[in-house]
Amino acid sequence: MVKHIILWTLDPALSDEEKATVKAGIKAGLEGLVGQVPGLIDVKVHTEGRLASSNADVMLDSTLESEEALKGYARHPAHLAVANGKVRPYTVQRACLDFEL
Repeated sequence: MVKHIILWTLDPALSDEEKATVKAGIKAGLEGLVGQVPGLIDVKVHTEGRLASSNADVMLDSTLESEEALKGYARHPAHLAVANGKVRPYTVQRACLDFEL
């Protein structure tokens, strides 16, 4: 199994209301990919409870069957639709950590 962890920083030009809407869209979009993308076992998007010591706004914590499944996820049209429609337009920084369990 493979863990795929992403941290995003939202565009600081967004209002608090806009950030809340964007976070909800990211969460619904990415968590909704389970069952659509082959090999995607679990997705949790953390948007609440952020402490002041944090330097990211949103965390994706996902589990996939294999490295090949991760590669397929990256190219899958449903994932690309969420990434291009709900994530990339509203984020200014991304960090990724992929590792085998």
